[in-house]
Amino acid sequence: MFQAIRQSKGAAIVFLIIRVYLGYTFLSAGIGKLMSGNFDVSSFVQGAAARPDAGFIQRGWTNFLEGVVLPNSEIFSFLVMWGETLTGLALLLGAFTGFAAVMGILMNLSFLLSGAVQQNLILIILGLVLLIGGVNAGRYGVDRWIMPSLRNTTVNKSSENRKRQLI
Repeated sequence: MFQAIRQSKGAAIVFLIIRVYLGYTFLSAGIGKLMSGNFDVSSFVQGAAARPDAGFIQRGWTNFLEGVVLPNSEIFSFLVMWGETLTGLALLLGAFTGFAAVMGILMNLSFLLSGAVQQNLILIILGLVLLIGGVNAGRYGVDRWIMPSLRNTTVNKSSENRKRQLI
């Protein structure tokens, strides 16, 4: 079943629609933060850490937020702004689609754990759909040219390494 999805041109069109939606969502969020000039994760993190309904996972996440993110809020603000922007751009272009989908899933998972429930679960599911699609998710994008050249480079390097090991 997965093989058919990963090779179907019809599925590639569905992946394209999902990819463009996710790309636009991430890119507009990232650019909005970049253009504001004063984006800071501190208030969001403090609000997430102060949630009284914290279960086992949330307590561990809260410890991470208070111990790592808050003291380094400038770095994390930079990472969120540029992470959203670059993930959105990569998804819109269909460049390194699998990697961009994973980064989007990780960002949305961290937002979800921090209490931002709005649409994060839906975005995570859509990112997983792109991962299931594999290379076909980037068929109608830059991946159409990038992935074959990467495969050829990887295959050539691995065959050269095997030859060196035999000598």
